[in-house]
Amino acid sequence: MSLRTNIAATTALLLAFGTVVAAAPPSGAELRCGWFDNPTPGNASLHDRDGEWTIAIQGGYQAKGDWPPEYPPGQWRATNAGRHGYGCACFNVRVDAEEKNILEIFSSKARPLSACRKDPALKGIERRFL
Repeated sequence: MSLRTNIAATTALLLAFGTVVAAAPPSGAELRCGWFDNPTPGNASLHDRDGEWTIAIQGGYQAKGDWPPEYPPGQWRATNAGRHGYGCACFNVRVDAEEKNILEIFSSKARPLSACRKDPALKGIERRFL
């Protein structure tokens, strides 16, 4: 193997390793998927198999991190003025399980509405948003 081939192989390996490390969730993070509800400005929660998790309360509690995830056309249901409503999503988060608060959002990703509608653990929750 030539030096050039060794350098290229090593670089590829380091880049691959770096990508894996960057994609790894932070320590203490957990993946939670369910209905994301953002009915009014500054109010948001995630409803999953374990119940309702507070993300934000207008004028009060606010989780660290960015929300909402970016929704593709047809996957967000507006229920209030502006862009407020609900959708299906997964959040990589750190939580306070006792208080049912999301403390920090590391990442989030929209899911098709059908994913939450088909999940038996989320049955009936969507009706609360209408």
